[in-house]
Amino acid sequence: MTDTKRILIIGGGFSGMSAAILLADAGHAVDLVEIDKDWRSYGAGISLNGGMFRVFDELGILDAFLKVGATVGGLEIRGPADQVLAYLPTPSLHPKAQGNGGIMRPVLARLLADRVRAGRTNVRLGVTFTTIDNGPTGAHVTFTDGTEGDYDLVIGADGLSSATRRALFPDAPKPRYVGQAVWRAVLPRPAHLPTVAMWMGPALKAGITPVSDTHAYIFLTEDRPTNDHVPPETHVATLKDLLSRFASPTLRQIGEELSADSQVVYRPLDQMLLPRPWFQNRVVLIGDAVHATTPHMAAGAMIGMEDALVLADELNRAEIDAALPAFQDRRFERCRMVVENSGRLAEIEQGHGTHEEHQRLMGQTLGALAQPI
Repeated sequence: MTDTKRILIIGGGFSGMSAAILLADAGHAVDLVEIDKDWRSYGAGISLNGGMFRVFDELGILDAFLKVGATVGGLEIRGPADQVLAYLPTPSLHPKAQGNGGIMRPVLARLLADRVRAGRTNVRLGVTFTTIDNGPTGAHVTFTDGTEGDYDLVIGADGLSSATRRALFPDAPKPRYVGQAVWRAVLPRPAHLPTVAMWMGPALKAGITPVSDTHAYIFLTEDRPTNDHVPPETHVATLKDLLSRFASPTLRQIGEELSADSQVVYRPLDQMLLPRPWFQNRVVLIGDAVHATTPHMAAGAMIGMEDALVLADELNRAEIDAALPAFQDRRFERCRMVVENSGRLAEIEQGHGTHEEHQRLMGQTLGALAQPI
């Protein structure tokens, strides 16, 4: 990096906040706009791949995470009587953490937001862009509050339904529904489950991930051929019914104890991979705006936050015109692997493959994600 750049980040999710932290720390003048005036993060727990702890360390939030989140090792595949059928090791990628873990999504969002606010980023809530005049040496941006500004670089980190992507690449592929939906709920951490546990059933998969010393969250993936609306008032009853279809005593008990306090969340699963290029002139896309994945490898948030690390690293090495293609080259194959392998796992779970392929593909993907970024 030869001088300070004026940088705009559109979107205050995990990827956008990570970029703001790193770029402000590097001395750039960073504006972050987030359309939600309350800067909320929705959802229950989030499963963390071991590589996330390397990211947390780079962002300066690892120690804070260890006080409120959970880090455990390995993945157990359990049978109908809760017996362990297979154990999938997860490599530890940081000396302070084991190979995987979890945290409540709003808790992680708060850790990142506090870190952003502790730096020099100018955060503007309830605001997004109206137009981007994107030229070869800079971008002129108008905002929904009537203001405007000139930037050396604009980073679109506005998620699966990215307005930045639509403005930049109007013919980009649309997100694709994969034929599955995921249910999540919060529960007291089961004392008899030492690590992440998963149960495979016909048209259903369930798992439990610790998110703190006291709590865990359950996720249940359900095959749904069509993406139909599920009324929120039916969520608790529907998840209870789905869990009752498993023979597992643990899952049945959890289902019986679900209530309105369980924070049940339902989400259809979509995926999207934007072909190269991921940038145009002085606007670049990161995170779900460019590579939205299903949660089968617990790596969606991680690869989006890795984008921020790599982009900041390349901007530190070179000027913008060289940094953007270098960023893209470092990220494309890794992100493609996660999106496509996760999609293949969804296909296998819907009956288009074997349990052996499922387990092998998970192991291969975990090994690849353990490699340096």
